[in-house]
Amino acid sequence: MEPVAGAVLGVLFLLSVERRSAVLARDTYNCDAPLASSLPRASFSSSSELSGSHGPGFANLNRRDGAGGWTPLVSNKYQWLQIDLGKRMEVTAVATQGGYGSSDWVSSYLLMFSDGGRNWKQYQREESIWSFPGNTNADSVVHYRLQPPFEARFLRFLPLAWNPKGRIGMRIEVYGCAYRSEMVNFDGKSSLLYIFNQKPMSPTKDVISLKFKTGQNDGILFHRGGQNGKCITLELVKGKLTLLLNSGSANLPSPGAHKALSLGSLLDDQHWHSVLVEVLGSHVRFTVDRHTHHFQATGESSFLDLDNEISFGGIPGHRKSMAFPHRNFDGCFENLYYNGVDIIDLSKKQKPQILIMGNVSFSCSHPHTVPVTFLSPRSYLVLGGTFGEDKASVALQFRTWNRSGLLLATQFLVLVLHDGKVKLSLSQPGHAARDTTAGAGLNDGQWHSVSLTAKGNHLSVIVDGEAVSVAGSLRGQIDSGNTYYLGDTAWTSVQHNGSHWARIKSSSGESPHPLSFKYMASMEQLQAIIGHADHCQQELAFYCKKSRLSTLQGGTPVSWWVGRANETHTYWGGSLPDAQKCACGLERNCLDSQYHCNCDADRNEWTSDTVVLSHKEHLPVMQVVMTDTGRPHSEAAFTLGPLLCQGDNSFWNSASFNTETSYLHFPTFRGELSADMSFFFKTTASSGVFLENLGITDFIRLELHAPAEVTFSFDVGNGPCVVTVRSPTPLNDSRWHYVRAERNIKEASLHVDRLPGETRPAPPDGHARLQLNSQLFVGGTATRQRGFLGCIRALRLNGLALDLEERATMTPGVEPGCHGHCSSYGHLCRNGGRCTEKHRGMACDCTLSAYDGPFCEDEISAYFGIGSSVIYNFQEHYNHTSSKNSSSLVALFREDLTLTGEMTTLSFRTTGTPSLLLCVSSFSEEYLSVILTPNGSLQIRYKLDRHHEPDVFNFGFQNLADGQLHQVKINREAAVVSVEVNQSERRQLILSSGTEFNAVKSLMLGMILGPLGADAATLRAGARGFTGCLSAVRFGPAVPLKAALSPGRPGSATVRGPVAAAPGCTQSAEPRAPAREATWRPAGGAGRSGPRDGGEPSVNADRRDPAVIGGVITVVIFILLCVTAIAVRIYRQRWLYQKNESNSPKHGARAESALKSELNMQSTGSESQKEYFF
Repeated sequence: MEPVAGAVLGVLFLLSVERRSAVLARDTYNCDAPLASSLPRASFSSSSELSGSHGPGFANLNRRDGAGGWTPLVSNKYQWLQIDLGKRMEVTAVATQGGYGSSDWVSSYLLMFSDGGRNWKQYQREESIWSFPGNTNADSVVHYRLQPPFEARFLRFLPLAWNPKGRIGMRIEVYGCAYRSEMVNFDGKSSLLYIFNQKPMSPTKDVISLKFKTGQNDGILFHRGGQNGKCITLELVKGKLTLLLNSGSANLPSPGAHKALSLGSLLDDQHWHSVLVEVLGSHVRFTVDRHTHHFQATGESSFLDLDNEISFGGIPGHRKSMAFPHRNFDGCFENLYYNGVDIIDLSKKQKPQILIMGNVSFSCSHPHTVPVTFLSPRSYLVLGGTFGEDKASVALQFRTWNRSGLLLATQFLVLVLHDGKVKLSLSQPGHAARDTTAGAGLNDGQWHSVSLTAKGNHLSVIVDGEAVSVAGSLRGQIDSGNTYYLGDTAWTSVQHNGSHWARIKSSSGESPHPLSFKYMASMEQLQAIIGHADHCQQELAFYCKKSRLSTLQGGTPVSWWVGRANETHTYWGGSLPDAQKCACGLERNCLDSQYHCNCDADRNEWTSDTVVLSHKEHLPVMQVVMTDTGRPHSEAAFTLGPLLCQGDNSFWNSASFNTETSYLHFPTFRGELSADMSFFFKTTASSGVFLENLGITDFIRLELHAPAEVTFSFDVGNGPCVVTVRSPTPLNDSRWHYVRAERNIKEASLHVDRLPGETRPAPPDGHARLQLNSQLFVGGTATRQRGFLGCIRALRLNGLALDLEERATMTPGVEPGCHGHCSSYGHLCRNGGRCTEKHRGMACDCTLSAYDGPFCEDEISAYFGIGSSVIYNFQEHYNHTSSKNSSSLVALFREDLTLTGEMTTLSFRTTGTPSLLLCVSSFSEEYLSVILTPNGSLQIRYKLDRHHEPDVFNFGFQNLADGQLHQVKINREAAVVSVEVNQSERRQLILSSGTEFNAVKSLMLGMILGPLGADAATLRAGARGFTGCLSAVRFGPAVPLKAALSPGRPGSATVRGPVAAAPGCTQSAEPRAPAREATWRPAGGAGRSGPRDGGEPSVNADRRDPAVIGGVITVVIFILLCVTAIAVRIYRQRWLYQKNESNSPKHGARAESALKSELNMQSTGSESQKEYFF
């Protein structure tokens, strides 16, 4: 025992020395000096400034000159303040103030950082991106300590919220110190080989540490080989770091002969990532960006007895085998150390133990291309094109996990990702839309390249280097338009000649001249664009200083705008022509509540009003007049955005045909040499004519010839030609079906839904011109026989939409509009959303869904900071809704409610344990709790009888607190509970505590105190709470996050602490609200202290007196003594156990007993609890 005890004490001695050294080092290491106060004004920049005295150069902490801080021209979420530190520095803290002596301050902000000022990264900690708590007044200072710190040259502050009665106002300071950095750059063909001077006789430990950044998703970081194929290799594979460990029993990469540990994701983002690999015999610890993976090799394997050389950036040619054809690394290393040896320093000094192969440089260049991240389905990017060009050329790279989404759209070109494939849709006036599809499985999270070139009538598309279309597929020439939209629904944009700021000031007292606008389209084209769109809008932004929009509230206007019909309009808000209000007046948040526009307050300072005009009949804006600038110090400015139109109002344009003799008639169809027709139909009839047009002998006709047969027939003088498409299922099923028919001088074709199309070639020497002279009949024939019974919508002839609804209003037997859209499109409402009929189309009601958006596909997610919670009260929900709805669904949540079953869903991402994911309590001390145990495994606890112990359901031993997204679905029917995790693992159990959930009271997320009667494990997890991201939370029809985060909803949810909406737990997106760091103040900080947790100014907490140091040393010595005593006791118990074991028989149940013992250690319940383990 003595040698072992000596070893234990030796280890403890080393530990004590290491800890004492760490304490002393921490005490002497000072990295909190102010960095921004000594910078020149040119080091500060911003998105905009209200005036010269509000510029970013006045943004130093406690600065009072100028206007006393930075204030942007407009206070909105698109503003930022940036600092250039001159070189990369270690940043450990930030501090903020408002504008000196003003009502302008920022209450919440984001922090971003960058090496080169282009590729930015948001500050984050433990997988949660944080917003920072700002100020509650203009002058007190709020400090925030960064844990962990970061290294960067550029910092950018992005205000999220500010004083609602003021503007954005900021003064800032950044704290830190100089950062030592050694860098090496590999070009994808180079590498370094480090040869040890001598191989140690008995190596005990290998430690390799480095930082790297790259834009490539594959490459070798380091490799060390040995005999018989034994090696250890760190490689970037598809954006993940993989540590390959070969035991030497077989050649790499034979299955079973090696172990592969993977960490990280999307590490090819051109940001720095830290790596630490520690090898101790057969034990390996692998850490990437603070996430650690452990591995213990079996048998006598050791990864230390390898060759006395290690390569970085690749594998030397004489070492690379055909079985290991991996790419060299293309990117930068920083601070590369092998067992304490600075490899980069040796390389720079060209020491003999370093062999440099290829082109290696000792600096890291910034990337020429910068990625753009779309944080939500509503995000988009607008790029200017060249108006009137007959060519378009676009090249881009993208990566996503979404199966569908818009990549790019112009006036005639739409490039989308559909079902994991790239789909190009081309729409040309007078021609049917054409689609081209390429690629497969492109939603794998990897980078994919797309290039598109269209010129004249030639089109080519290349996806990942493979051409997928042929030239000569266009009809006529293509106009690329003047605007490209990326990442969202396509808008048509029409620019004008006055997109810059117009500043108005009258020096002589006369009225200023009106400013007119000329659009890059004719009035006829503008009317067509607006008429065919579902929605159009134009934004006007006013900036005024003692310049009003109207003389009095409701008085004579002194400013107005002129629409396309040369009429004068004085309304400013939304689409309501009668509203004499700006947007702030409609939203009731103007600076002065007496007025309906900020400008009408007539302040002697710059104020602003932004309005969106969306009344289609009045757009576009042709002229703007502002006359109230003739007074002293009176001045105004405004800018008018482009005309934006979206959607196609012909898509839901429909008519219902109620009798066989009814029809709609239109002018003769002009399709002599080329004709294309498309529409949707819905019917229960077995046959009927969709449309018909006659000539003397020629004709053209589309009809439902039989329940499963659509025919396209015509005669151009060569005799009747019939094209037929047959469906395997009836088409008269009261669902919408799509028909497209086309005829030209070469062929005729017919397509129905997604069925295979049919084509008939034209006779080589026959007639080609279709000569018609009668009216076009829709829904019937000239003989009033074989008429169509049902609905037709979105009818287009040669690319032009026919207004069926307008003609139906004046035609007997035909009604405008159709009903029953949900029968065809109800499946578009996802995640429990309900389809509701509308006059034109359908809508998805997401009230009872844990998702939102047009189709209930946008998950409602929230980031929970430390100590935060959401409590959803079912009784308050019932009280609010019972007055509006007496349905059984609303009556579900009475106090005497008895639930015999419920569905519970949630998704989460966290790294904290133990954690409370969800808890539902009742008035009768019953509850459901979903928790993560201290080891990260999922545990579900049902207590449906107050007199029984809870049923405990342990769902495996997998650590779900790994920073990844996990989904949980729990379905209870009486005593049967089914659980599904990550849509793959499914388990079932039978409850013994009861079958009914009585008197449901509340649903709780995050940190809670309770519920009443809960077991110890639930209480401990509730006291710890939850830190991370929660989404898609639902218990029956209750959706607590929607109630907590959606404005204007009833007060059934109570939010405590930093809880804020996020675009989705799958993204490291929207930051949000950590607790405020209030007990620390950086050394050297000038001026006042920042506010504490409660908003009060903090005192100087930097107390480094000898008493404190002595107290710390005393505590450390006490802890070391305790650890020593525990270690000795553990060793003695182990010795006694081994002695007893040698005298006892071997029992086969010992493994089971050990398993139960391990599980009991994780459980905090009593022994009478029933537990189920899988």
